[in-house]
Amino acid sequence: MSAAPEETAAPPPGRSRRLLDLALRVAGGLIAVLGGTLTAVLELLLATLRVGGQLIGVSVLVAIGANIALSWFAHEAVGRRWAVALPATPWFVLMAVAAVRTAEGDLLVSGDNWVGLAMIVAGAMTFAVMGFRQILAPPPVPSGD
Repeated sequence: MSAAPEETAAPPPGRSRRLLDLALRVAGGLIAVLGGTLTAVLELLLATLRVGGQLIGVSVLVAIGANIALSWFAHEAVGRRWAVALPATPWFVLMAVAAVRTAEGDLLVSGDNWVGLAMIVAGAMTFAVMGFRQILAPPPVPSGD
């Protein structure tokens, strides 16, 4: 007879726990998609911001910061390396739509707006770097809890 209590292994997660985990991952993925859409719209609105008649590059900084945050959030929420594509896809779609002239002649990002062009390049490069980092990251080490 031992004085130390016997250690028992934790029971495997039940079905309800797995469903809750899946629901939270799906919700996190949807939030990442919504975040990619909202930040793209915000960046497009800020691309024409002027101070004293001169364009300022605040949308470039917003694109870099928001895309880093969205990429990190998507990976953490979904738990998969490919999750960076969730916010990147609507962002790229909106940037492509903004660069195409409508039948009425409207154009959100024109070729003479250096801020808009820099924003698209900086945002795309940010998503590319974050995705590449996820691909090269070592696999997570399982904790011994």
